Amino acid sequence: MSEESAAEKLKEYSPGEEPELDRGPLEQWAANMISNPERAYKSMFYTATVFFLVTTLFPFYWLLMVALTQRGSLQNIIFLPGSFDPTLLAEGEVTMGINFFAFVEVFTTVPFHRYIFNSFVIAAVTTVIVIVVASLAGYVFGRLQFRFKGPLMLLVLIVSFFPPAAFFIPLNQLFNTPVDVMRPILADGTLYNTPYAMLIPFSALFMPLSIFILTTFYSQIPDGLEDAARVEGTTRIGALFRVIAPLSAPGVATAGVLTFIAVYNEYFFSSLMTDGREHNWAPLVEGILRYQGQHEVLFNLMAAASIAGVIPVALLVVVAQEKIVSGLTSGALKE
Repeated sequence: MSEESAAEKLKEYSPGEEPELDRGPLEQWAANMISNPERAYKSMFYTATVFFLVTTLFPFYWLLMVALTQRGSLQNIIFLPGSFDPTLLAEGEVTMGINFFAFVEVFTTVPFHRYIFNSFVIAAVTTVIVIVVASLAGYVFGRLQFRFKGPLMLLVLIVSFFPPAAFFIPLNQLFNTPVDVMRPILADGTLYNTPYAMLIPFSALFMPLSIFILTTFYSQIPDGLEDAARVEGTTRIGALFRVIAPLSAPGVATAGVLTFIAVYNEYFFSSLMTDGREHNWAPLVEGILRYQGQHEVLFNLMAAASIAGVIPVALLVVVAQEKIVSGLTSGALKE
């Protein structure tokens, strides 16, 4: 190549501009991502978000489609948008596809509202017990200095490492043993078919995580705030619940919501500590299984019941989502 042609070639590019190369689509995309990192980060974020939403919301979409499908059409269901024909007759009957009355039949076929009430009450009471006890333990581990503090904290966390099934046999024998002292309160003197048979193991199983969360938060509160409260005549317990706990509201909310959701969705202990009847404090999942008969399984009602059972937890998460996010993020950092 002559010097004149080379000089003319260089004039075509402005200073600092690289000559364009023949790249394939993938190579061109990689080059654009390297030259514009912010665009690459946004692309990765949106891709991960869409993937998470699709994988998370598809089960609910599937449940909704099954719930709205008429009982005789379940074998022909197609889980794609537009697969249901919402055409209605003048008399208000559905010609094919959608059956909105499934959400009414859920409560008329089985007293499903009682199962929701059972799970909600047990979860709420367990959450209160866990938060109160975990607050006391979190205050001790987070703000006091004593010997064997680290090994004791590790011992508390070890409880959460064991599977719940490992505790079932001794607890089942304990709760099915009649105690004469409890006969005036309980019919047969045992805790079987009572809420206590679920409250006690649930509180013990979900206590370690709450203690760990609250210990982290309570240790971050300045000592001057507690000292000021104690100068005014407040005891340590009073300072805990009047000063430290309110200032650690994100951590308390996080521990409470996580405990509530875990207990509300628990089925293993609940199904084994009750006989499955709604008046004996059977859990939510036990109520969903009641739609499974000997000769027929009402899949549409099971799907509708699953959606109805998720609503209380969904409302709780929506209300407390700000506290949960701030608690999970700030609780991981120690100032």
